[in-house]
Amino acid sequence: MNDRMTVAVYGAPGHTGRFVVAELARRGLGAIRIGRDAVRLAESGGDATLARVATIDDPAALDAALRGADAVINCAGPYLDTALPLADAALRAGIPYLDLTAEQPSVLALAERTDARARAAGVTVVPAAAFYGGLADLLVTAVVDKNKPIDRVDIATGLDRWHPTRGTRVTGERNRAVRLVQQDGKPTPVPSTARERVWPFPPPIGNVDVTLLPFSEVMTLSRHLRIGTIESWLATRALRDVRDAATPPPEPADALGRSAQQFAMDAVIVQGDTTHRVTASGRDIYAVSAPIIVEAAVRLMTGRALTSGGVRSLGELFDARDFLAALDTVAVSFGTTTDPVFTRRDRHDQQ
Repeated sequence: MNDRMTVAVYGAPGHTGRFVVAELARRGLGAIRIGRDAVRLAESGGDATLARVATIDDPAALDAALRGADAVINCAGPYLDTALPLADAALRAGIPYLDLTAEQPSVLALAERTDARARAAGVTVVPAAAFYGGLADLLVTAVVDKNKPIDRVDIATGLDRWHPTRGTRVTGERNRAVRLVQQDGKPTPVPSTARERVWPFPPPIGNVDVTLLPFSEVMTLSRHLRIGTIESWLATRALRDVRDAATPPPEPADALGRSAQQFAMDAVIVQGDTTHRVTASGRDIYAVSAPIIVEAAVRLMTGRALTSGGVRSLGELFDARDFLAALDTVAVSFGTTTDPVFTRRDRHDQQ
C-alpha cells in the first residue's frame, strides 16, 4: 500500500463496479477490488494483490477487505441486502460509505438504523450517490434557497433506451416495496393506477411519454430540504425495456466501454413565485454514476464537505453547483420557465 488515497470498491467485478474502478485509476487513486466470488474477481483483471473476497454475511471478512481503505463504495446490489452490512463495516473501520442505490427502502433502512451511530462516530454515510438519487439531489439543491420551503419538485428522467444489467434485473425482483412520492411534506404511496403524461425533454430525447415512477431521490431530497410535493417520472419506453425479459444487457459502444444510451434528467422546482428548470444530459446512466460517486468520495476524503457524520445526501454535503461543474461527462443547463406545461400544476395533478 502506498500513500495515495485508496478506495475499496465492493462489487468491483460488476458492470458499474468496473466503471468505478476505472474512474479511480483515471484520477490516480488506489482501488481495493472486493467481490463476493473469487472467480469473477480474478476474471475482472487488475492488481491481484489488491483483490479481496468477502461475502456480505461475513463481518470479519468485510473488516479484512476494508483494511487500508480511506473510503468504501458499494456497487453491489440489491442494496436491500448489502447496504446495511457494508455500512456497518465502514463504521467499524471509521471510513465514509457511499453507494449507488436507486432503491427507496435501502435509503430508508440506512437512515433508520445507521444515522445515529454514524453521527456519533463522525462517519459519513451517503446512499444513492449516483445517477439515481444523487444527481437529482444536486440539480435541485443547486438552484433553491435551502432556508425556505419549496412548493414542488418534479424529476423527469428521459432515456432513449434502457438495456438493464443483470444487477438491475436482480434488484427489480428483490425490491417489491411500494414506491413513495411526497405529498404535503409526507411520504405517500404511488397510486395503484399508473399516472402518465408527456414531458418535453431537450433534444435528442424530445417529447416523450413518462410514467410516475419514483426512485431514491425522493428520500435524498426530503432528508435535507423542506419540500411539499416530490414526484418523479421515467420515460415510458425505458420502463417497457426494463420490464421486457427479452431486452439485452448494455453493450459497449465506445473506447470507454459506455453504451450508446442517451439520457436527460430534468428537475423542475417551484419555490415561491419562481419555477426553476435544471437539466443534466449525457450518455449511459451506469457509466455516468462512476464520476459522480468518485467525486463525492474524493471530496469526503479530502475534507471538502459542508458537514460530516450521519446519513447524508450529496446536495447536503457539497456545494452543488461546484460539484456539478466538476463532472466533465455531464452537461448541465440552468434556467427558469413560465411554460404552462410546467407551471399549470392543477392539470398535472389530475393526470
